[in-house]
Amino acid sequence: MSRVRYFFLAVLLLAGISASAQNGAPNAQASARDKDAACRNLVNHPALTILSAQIKEASGATPRYCYVRGLISPAIHYHVQLPLPENWNNKFLMWGDGGTDGDLDFADYRVSQGYAVANSNTGHDAASEPGAVFAYNNPQAEIDFGYRAVHVTISAARSLVKAYYGSDPRYAYFEGCSQGGRQALMEAQRYPHDFDGIVAGAPAIYYQSSAVSRIEALKRVYSDQFAGDLAFDKDGDGKPESLMKLGLLEQTVLVKCDALDGITDRVIDDPLACKFDPAVDLAAQMCANDTNADACFTTRQIETIKNLYAGAADSQGKIIFKGRALGSEFGWPRHLLPHAGNQLAPSALALTADRMNYMFYEKDPGVTPPSLTDLAHIPDKTKNPPEYAWWEFNPDDWSAGKGAQVSSVIDATDANLTEFLFKRNGKLVIYHGWGDALISPEPTLDYYKEVVSTTFSGDAGAASSRARLFMIPGMDHCAGGPGPDNWDRLAPVVDWVEKGLAPDHLVASRRRVNGLVENERKICAYPQRAVYTGPAGGENDRANWVQNNFTCR
Repeated sequence: MSRVRYFFLAVLLLAGISASAQNGAPNAQASARDKDAACRNLVNHPALTILSAQIKEASGATPRYCYVRGLISPAIHYHVQLPLPENWNNKFLMWGDGGTDGDLDFADYRVSQGYAVANSNTGHDAASEPGAVFAYNNPQAEIDFGYRAVHVTISAARSLVKAYYGSDPRYAYFEGCSQGGRQALMEAQRYPHDFDGIVAGAPAIYYQSSAVSRIEALKRVYSDQFAGDLAFDKDGDGKPESLMKLGLLEQTVLVKCDALDGITDRVIDDPLACKFDPAVDLAAQMCANDTNADACFTTRQIETIKNLYAGAADSQGKIIFKGRALGSEFGWPRHLLPHAGNQLAPSALALTADRMNYMFYEKDPGVTPPSLTDLAHIPDKTKNPPEYAWWEFNPDDWSAGKGAQVSSVIDATDANLTEFLFKRNGKLVIYHGWGDALISPEPTLDYYKEVVSTTFSGDAGAASSRARLFMIPGMDHCAGGPGPDNWDRLAPVVDWVEKGLAPDHLVASRRRVNGLVENERKICAYPQRAVYTGPAGGENDRANWVQNNFTCR
């Protein structure tokens, strides 16, 4: 063989090795490109309107994933976070919403766990139609918000899951709190075959009557220049800033109720076990001559306190929605009381002040006035559209059924869960904080009891095999408050569905700002509660507040 031929053979051999080096190891690069292309190709899904599909690069603890946005007519925008195929855990998760929604919420940490996650704006954009404005004389928007948006988003998302991974998810879950809790139970009631497991926290299922309750509470604290407010205007600038009255109330309630569970920890485990009468228990702290001052209560303020505990009632005294629990007082400044610290606008005002305008009556009465806090304003009925103010609302309208049509769309109070719990063999976890001052917790307990009665013929043991309720001592709305509020909300129902491990208790903790745990205990499935069984005499030692020192009984 000539030297020339050797030379050409060597060149060809080296070229082959080079090509192999570029295409071999490297097949990984081609594979990555294929995966990216598979994500981008979702925009061509033949049966869905897809607005975009692209790879989102890793950020912090969130790995790269495929991000898809879509549209469902007429106005439901949704998105799906799809882990790369090698990271997918073969599970789908619908992520619940809060407030009146109107945006797309991300669940990055669930994506990092391998879940394919979907969420929608429930048919409107909060920036262009804030609050409940989207529903003004718009029945379709109410239907989308009430139940349709979640269900059709689930259908679209599951189609994308199958297109991207080549198979359906093995398990499907719903996780949500507040509005998301309402959506969760609405799914269990209307579309019982969508999920294997559902987690419903602080569920706003009595959507309309709970709004009536907040409106009536707001009337008491705003009217007559804050005469019934528990905040006091010390400097006379017209904006009450002192919360000393609230502190007095909170301390008085704790003195009477805190130790009933055997531990003094500023948390009331079972508010229903404590009897507190504001007129009697606060009698020593009444203002002299009923003249409002900082460190005392007027007769008007005692009436406010009674109302907040009792709940809203109509003119005949019929309770429309039960009130706040003893031990929830820490949350009143945030949710219920106007004061300088919240610019005279507690969260209940933002969430409720336009509800009767746009999402209560079958025919909406008018738009909101220029200011939601100026009760001296007389709504202008000559405008087109006319003005209607929340302080005009008459709770008798609820009792007369004037909100029934919208309630039928949005309320999620059907206690017959036979389809979901038996035919679907689904598992349901409900939780609610006893300290929740925004959505009163006792109606959630009542709903669970109704599920036991309706779905299980009153057999609480049978009910616990498929649905469990956890009432969280000292927890505010979805989180926060003096009680333990930190646990993985989804994990218990996943273990129940996939491993058959029913959650007898949750292990919840309260963490300081620096992340250290300062209070940990079992939260027992209703009707049991956690009883301290640690070292004798050590029940009030914070060092003993660890879950192993508590037993469900």
